[in-house]
Amino acid sequence: MRGRFAAAAGRGVARVTDRALGPYQTAVVRIGFAGTWLLFLLREIPHRHEMYGPDGPWSWDLAQQLIAGNEAFSVLMWSDSRIWFEAVYALAVLSSALLLLGWRTRTMSVLFMVGVLSLQNRSVFMGDGGDNVIHLMAIYLVLTRCGLVWSLDARRSGRDSAARARGERVAPDRAGPVLWGVLGVSLLLVSLLGRLSAGWLVVFWGLWAVQGLWWFAGHRARGAEPRAVLDLVANAVHNAALLVIMAETCLIYATAGWYKVQGSRWQDGTAVHYPLHLDYFSPWPALSDLLTSNGTLVMLVTYGTVVAQVAFPFTLFNRRVKNVLLTVMITEHAAIAVVLGLPFFSLAMIAADAVFLPTSFLRRLGAGVARARGRLFGRLARKDTGDTGVTGDTGDMQAGGGAGDGEGAADGGLPLPGARRPSAHGAAGHAPVGCAHERSGT
Repeated sequence: MRGRFAAAAGRGVARVTDRALGPYQTAVVRIGFAGTWLLFLLREIPHRHEMYGPDGPWSWDLAQQLIAGNEAFSVLMWSDSRIWFEAVYALAVLSSALLLLGWRTRTMSVLFMVGVLSLQNRSVFMGDGGDNVIHLMAIYLVLTRCGLVWSLDARRSGRDSAARARGERVAPDRAGPVLWGVLGVSLLLVSLLGRLSAGWLVVFWGLWAVQGLWWFAGHRARGAEPRAVLDLVANAVHNAALLVIMAETCLIYATAGWYKVQGSRWQDGTAVHYPLHLDYFSPWPALSDLLTSNGTLVMLVTYGTVVAQVAFPFTLFNRRVKNVLLTVMITEHAAIAVVLGLPFFSLAMIAADAVFLPTSFLRRLGAGVARARGRLFGRLARKDTGDTGVTGDTGDMQAGGGAGDGEGAADGGLPLPGARRPSAHGAAGHAPVGCAHERSGT
């Protein structure tokens, strides 16, 4: 009995440490949240001073008093200079774009978190439910290996691995160590100035030290054991963070659904009618009037929303039912974006929903995008060269993005009751290629 328990425990530990589960799901979450935040920042450029800057109704002094009480993190509280605000806003835009593309994903995820927390904590009353989701996911993404596929890092690692297989010399990475050094000097300066609390000092110095250790294990350590140990730890942290993201998404829907159950307007089936007649939530008045003119439709949408939100966490135990309800939830958020004029809230929720998308669907989606990209660049190349034999370089953007093509994670990225087990070739073939891009230490 004791031997069987030990064997089962060993298999469980191996399952959560031998590879990063759900690489496609975490890549979509990364792209979704980075893209949502980037689009929001770009749209609000004309209003940035009123929302988060020196011209806002929530003044810098009020924000400083609030943060002194709740100890929230915001680098905007380091100075009330307009130049400093512009620099922080530009950093938030740049880190979002680079995280979206998957360039130096480890570092950009940290800078993305810094940008999100700094702006949102500066003006806490400017946010809504979508901002709260971005706030949480920005923290969780730091702990995930979200650049294993569909990223510039994965493309670079794929090219380097192919070059080594051909016996070619691969140029040493210079951008990674330079970026690590610049950030280390910046962090040292901030620490000496006393701008960070003790807790955040531990967090940022810890992340910086881990990056250096990762680079050392990949480039200077003797033997493969140090890198293998770091891979096991990174996989365990990634899988734990992925589980937290899934649990957080379920919690959002469960609490929203059960709170709706207690509301009288949701009980009598009329709740959807009222926001559609508020000017703020009626970008298309004619469409709102059309939808609310049918009482039966309003009742069905009201009750359907409550049922879907309450039932969603329980559907994870059945893959087919989960996929059907997931399609319903994504469609509902797309409708909210159009009908109620809440595009960024809807994009944030769709990005959170993406963690449950089936791996097979995401692989087909990636392959379709790769084919479309290949045809597009092929036409451009033929137009430029006049040679019908030129097809362009399409190898970089295959479904796996040059890394992790063998990943066979269960639907939603984690083993769930009723889900198919990962394929053996995915577990064995993922680590050497999919993790190579992280050797740069960034």
